[in-house]
Amino acid sequence: MNGILIKGGTVIDGTGAPRFQADIRVEGGDIVEVGPGLAPRSGERQFDAAGCLVTPGFIESHTHYDGVMWWQPDLDPLPGYGATTVVIGNCGFGTAPVAEDATVREEMAKIFSFFEDMPLRPFLEKLPWSWRSWPEYWETTARTVHNPLNVAAYVGHIPLRLATMGMDAWERAANAEEIAAMARLLDEAMAAGALGLSTNLGDYDIQYRPVPSLKADDAEFDALFDVLAHYPQATVQIALDVFITKTAPDQVDRFSRLVRSRPIRVQMAGGVPLRKFQEGFRDRMVAQHAAHSAAGRDFWVGYEHSAHTFTLGLWKTLVFGQSNIMPWQEVVNLETEEEKRALLADPIWRARARDVWSAYLENGNPPLKEPDTLFLNNSDNDHGPVGISLQRYADESGLHISDALAEWFLANGINSLIEIPPMPLDETLMVTLFRDPRSVGNITDSGAHSQMLCGAGENMHLLAHLARDRGLITIEEAVHVMTGKLADHFFLQDRGVIAPGKRADIAVFRLDEIEKRPLRKAHDVPNGEGRFTWRWTRAPAPMRLTLCNGVPTFDNGAQTDATPGEYVRPSAPALKAAAE
Repeated sequence: MNGILIKGGTVIDGTGAPRFQADIRVEGGDIVEVGPGLAPRSGERQFDAAGCLVTPGFIESHTHYDGVMWWQPDLDPLPGYGATTVVIGNCGFGTAPVAEDATVREEMAKIFSFFEDMPLRPFLEKLPWSWRSWPEYWETTARTVHNPLNVAAYVGHIPLRLATMGMDAWERAANAEEIAAMARLLDEAMAAGALGLSTNLGDYDIQYRPVPSLKADDAEFDALFDVLAHYPQATVQIALDVFITKTAPDQVDRFSRLVRSRPIRVQMAGGVPLRKFQEGFRDRMVAQHAAHSAAGRDFWVGYEHSAHTFTLGLWKTLVFGQSNIMPWQEVVNLETEEEKRALLADPIWRARARDVWSAYLENGNPPLKEPDTLFLNNSDNDHGPVGISLQRYADESGLHISDALAEWFLANGINSLIEIPPMPLDETLMVTLFRDPRSVGNITDSGAHSQMLCGAGENMHLLAHLARDRGLITIEEAVHVMTGKLADHFFLQDRGVIAPGKRADIAVFRLDEIEKRPLRKAHDVPNGEGRFTWRWTRAPAPMRLTLCNGVPTFDNGAQTDATPGEYVRPSAPALKAAAE
């Protein structure tokens, strides 16, 4: 291809500035000209963008495609939603570095499978696990997995600990020798192009054990932060506990103290929670963020703009385990439909499940705490009641909530699903965060929880619903939140803005055509032994055109076969580097 000339569009450049009329010339993967009335050149493709907005490609700031991209490299449906870059390695999870011990390597796959609701078999069979260090992983993935989007990655704290400590990572703090080994592994990764370190302070596993990163003491974090301080582009992401123990405010104080004056950018994932049940500690976190900003500290807060509707079934979910309703997690863990049906009918199991669920109803957090918001909407055979809440079904049948749910699955089939509507978000505070200069938006969890939700496409909730339909923010602000602002946060200096010299990651669309499309099932996830299971996806928004590095990845109403995505690394900003 000799280049593309995008003619007659309205440019929203990703900086937050007002829109303007201009043509855009793309050559060799870069934007080379932006201006009105650019003359076509011989052999150049012309794309008519009249009536369209032309924006930078959208950055998915929080995804879990680390494993998924090995068996679903097309990253459907992201190109149809204008996305051109994904960030992986979030929440302390990752697939490198790995230990020599195969048992420990498999543990990493199990952790990812449970927490992100993914089938285990593809992790074990589709990933070669031929690497040990993070640089080897990055090189192998870049050589082997070809995507339609660019990929940037954190180093996960959990694989760092497992690679160094083995299974002891679950049990204890690291000793001095192990800490030094983790620091060396992190240093290797940073030199190879990692964004930084992600850690997890909020999750509990299938046995309700705190994840290994929750066992890290201050000495461990000090050593890891010392490594990051040598890299001017370094970011640390801290996934806070805003759901289970709700100790996030204390965690913010701890890390504010640990980071001290080190030149490290900090992203507090969940740094300002927006759900109603989080109101009891939200004000303190808002005040913490304000104090960091007033002090000029490089602390950013992550937040979500879309409350998901999600589905819950008996094959793959972390909701029962994370809620500590372990009898129901036992059902999920069973491998066959016959085993699941037998346990659901077992009177001894029923009694134990009632007791645990009753305790949860007294002390637990949403979403299972409110059975009147759990809807029995997705029957596999329509033999039982459909379209009513679990609470109503329990009341009408005279059964305990747990027994009622068991009876519903037995009647409707083990493949049936519960639908859980979204918990409302505080939109006034959300708008404040949109406009906060140190906030990280477009957090959608794309690629994760594939039978619960579809984070891919949630960017349209911000652009088409909150901005276009309701006017909570301007279109220019919405685009900035998902493009230039995120490129700045991750030190991806060569993208996120429509300007000469930037990478040609571009989305072209009509504002009146785009929507967040309804969920639909795609039966294309390998589940072992030549079989496939399903995931949620969406029809395209659609874009009129999506370019990644100047190559069309969505064009003429459909995703193309092109895989121009690159494995990108942050670049140190000149001012910060000079200060070093």
